[in-house]
Amino acid sequence: MKEGFKVLSLSYKKAPVEIREVLSVSDSLAAEFLLEFPHTTEVNDLMVLSTCNRTEIYYSAEKSLSTEILVYLGLKKGLQNPTQYLQYFDEILSAEKASEYLFRVSMGLEAQVVGDLQIINQIKRAYQASADANMAGPFLHRLLHTIFFANKRVVQETAFRDGAASVSYATAELVKTLAQAFVDTKVLVMGIGEIGEDLAKHLTDAPFSVTLTNRSEAKLMEVAESCGLSTLPFVGIKEKLSEFDIVISSLPVKDFIDVTDIASAEGSGLKYFIDLSIPRSISPAIESVAGVNLYNIDEIQDKTSQAVQKRVDAIPQVEAIVSESMAEFTDWSREMEVSPTIQKLKNALEEIRQEELKKHLKNVSPEVEMFANKFSKSITNKIMKLPVLQLKAACQRGEAETLIDVLNDLFNLEKDPVKQ
Repeated sequence: MKEGFKVLSLSYKKAPVEIREVLSVSDSLAAEFLLEFPHTTEVNDLMVLSTCNRTEIYYSAEKSLSTEILVYLGLKKGLQNPTQYLQYFDEILSAEKASEYLFRVSMGLEAQVVGDLQIINQIKRAYQASADANMAGPFLHRLLHTIFFANKRVVQETAFRDGAASVSYATAELVKTLAQAFVDTKVLVMGIGEIGEDLAKHLTDAPFSVTLTNRSEAKLMEVAESCGLSTLPFVGIKEKLSEFDIVISSLPVKDFIDVTDIASAEGSGLKYFIDLSIPRSISPAIESVAGVNLYNIDEIQDKTSQAVQKRVDAIPQVEAIVSESMAEFTDWSREMEVSPTIQKLKNALEEIRQEELKKHLKNVSPEVEMFANKFSKSITNKIMKLPVLQLKAACQRGEAETLIDVLNDLFNLEKDPVKQ
């Protein structure tokens, strides 16, 4: 396993929503981080994952860079004493454990809603951003592609991806429950990003009125048409809030809705707001208004549907796939450690072969030269076969280092290059 692969993780397990929103990383900030942070310290294989439930930095470096990462983010976000937030983070400094953790996050085993369908797409986008910034090396490329193949196996071989259990699905379940408290329930969905679009799909056949609104009108009309739902223009939407019984927001705008926006709702009866955003787009202060109730993303329950339970039951199968995939990746990683030695040995034997050919093939015919070249290559290939097999076997036993030292001594592989 490549030494130095690490993760700095902030998630719902340790950090409440008010902390996660402070440390959330937008796509634009992630792009800046990938481009700028490597100029401040020795780091490679850098990837940023930021969702409503987690902000995680995956990287390879000789030492922990947790403090440096927080200082950078604090500077960009205007935070005073950013290292105070380190208590909410988990550090995984073992390459093998960090790799396994990324497997588990990608599969949805670490998600707030177990098996969340959205996480694998978020991982793919984070990986693409890393690749675009030239911060994904051979190790990260191989790790992510192994993860994607494992995810394919999970889809094909288990019930872990069955059903529609996700944050958006759990929200739809909650909305359907809350709607029972009203007659002619009216629901407003604000923001048609990934979560908002999924939510709209889950509410397509709901027995109540669902209206969508979004900053981008083109996206709004596309989703509304595919789901058969009504729409409202985003401009002036705050003035329309009083017309709805349940309002769900996934807008990435902090405190887009505040007390002043719903003051007119006071005394008008029960009203529910559901905030799926990080940073929170609905101010917690709105609950000071009589009759108003607010749910945030941490309060969306994941035990209310049969689909979720099926996923819980499939967890042992998923973990078995993760273990098998990790074993395969670990084998590859170990072999990568001996690849330089194999290449040096090939070069050493090729140097000997070329020297001998030059010594013994003076004034011979082209036919003889061709035969000698072919014959000597065959011999060196056979000589290489046993050391390569032994090195790979030693990798499996975790004993490659000893054999590498022996080969280095026998063939003087660490010698300085000599000009021909």
